[in-house]
Amino acid sequence: MFRSIFSRLIFLFISLLTISFLITGAILYFFLGDFLSDKKVDLLERGSEEVSEAFEDFLQNPDSILVQIYLERIINMSSAYTDSIVWIVSKDGHIYFSSYMPQRIKMKYVDEKNGFVKLPDERQYKKIVSGQEQLMKLIGGDFYGFFRDEAFSSFGYSWLTVARPLRYTDTNGNTSIFGAVYFHTPIPEVQKARSTVIGYFTIAVAISALVSIVLAYLFSLRITRPLKQIKDAARIIAGGEFQKRLDIDTKDEIGQLATSFNQMAFELEHLEEMRRGFIANVSHELRTPMTSIRGFIEGILDGTIPPEKQKDYLVIVRDETLRLNRLVNDLLDLAKMQSGEIKLNFKTFNVNELVRRSIIKLENQIIEKDLEIHADFESEDILVYADPDAIERVMMNLLHNAIKFTGEKGKINIRIFRQKDKVLVSVQDNGVGIERDELDLIWERFYKSDKSRGMDKTGTGLGLAIIKNIINEHNQDIWVESEIGKGTKFTFTLEKSRGSES
Repeated sequence: MFRSIFSRLIFLFISLLTISFLITGAILYFFLGDFLSDKKVDLLERGSEEVSEAFEDFLQNPDSILVQIYLERIINMSSAYTDSIVWIVSKDGHIYFSSYMPQRIKMKYVDEKNGFVKLPDERQYKKIVSGQEQLMKLIGGDFYGFFRDEAFSSFGYSWLTVARPLRYTDTNGNTSIFGAVYFHTPIPEVQKARSTVIGYFTIAVAISALVSIVLAYLFSLRITRPLKQIKDAARIIAGGEFQKRLDIDTKDEIGQLATSFNQMAFELEHLEEMRRGFIANVSHELRTPMTSIRGFIEGILDGTIPPEKQKDYLVIVRDETLRLNRLVNDLLDLAKMQSGEIKLNFKTFNVNELVRRSIIKLENQIIEKDLEIHADFESEDILVYADPDAIERVMMNLLHNAIKFTGEKGKINIRIFRQKDKVLVSVQDNGVGIERDELDLIWERFYKSDKSRGMDKTGTGLGLAIIKNIINEHNQDIWVESEIGKGTKFTFTLEKSRGSES
């Protein structure tokens, strides 16, 4: 049911909204009931106090018509204002005055001696008229069964009662208790007020929920729409169409995801182009020598090549076989480097001595072309921290390239010097040079500039790619500077050995 993020977000929003409103409504319902009950009790207490004061004035002036009218008015106003039944009860439990008394109750509880209704249970008046209680508060219940009668069934059977003694002070300053004043309010009146508030709250909740759901729907669409675009684009790229890009320019996490996705698509497209180029290059590099080998061997076998020239062609076959062997070895080495299978063995060694050994190993080629080698070492010993075998391969490749692309009687300069915490090694020749727009391409596998193809008969086109990988594995840098007709200069950095002189 909730398979999509959109449906899950909508469900989550609605669930959180419902839970929040239910908790708020429950808290409001219970606390509102207590709040309204407390407010009602306070109102009844003030009403009973006003009636008590007015009755005390009446007892002091029982013959005054104005005082009697005032007392009746206070009782009726308090009864109406508090929505309560007001009683005046004597010390012996007779109800002398009641703002409302059903006929059925009068007949049921009337005292035939004086004609007043008599409270049937002493608990209803004994403590309050005796002064044991200064204020009676009964919240809930039926006033000890009095309001259980069918005559009050329309009001419900749960009442709120507040009563206080009616005191009288004579001319001598003596205070006595005449009786008590009672205020009775049915609890459903309090419930009615609470229900009214809850009703308004429910309407507000319904409107808020509707607006919130609409906003949640729009917000969810805003989140899920770009995610759907990313999903569709991922499916397209998975099908091999790496040109697909996302047009999402938001500044949030989804925008950052889209940017990363586009970067990934670009890298995949570049990787695919490299893969196709690699296959094409490998095919070309393998096909050419294999075609030559096959042609020469067939020529020897069918007698096209005369016996006196067969040795010369077999030498060519041998050289092509060696080139194929170098190509396969270089491919394996490069693959191992890029997959991390070759582990570097770091140690401290003298890079000057390594350069000297490299020059000696290439001595025959240097003499053959009558090249001048000039080595500029900043000091006799310069210690570095690296893999000596890997760095020797870098140095041999750079020197071999410099020899190959430098004309006879040319010059090769080697310089090694310190710079802060690095050691810089540069190999510079005065050969043919490299075009400016090709400088960033020379690190590609099988890349050969047009000028080098005529001179590079034995190369595999992988030397500089291997050099780049070795230097990268050392977390160092290598760069090239070149100018057509003036030569090329390769420079790479190495980590200076700890404890070596600065």
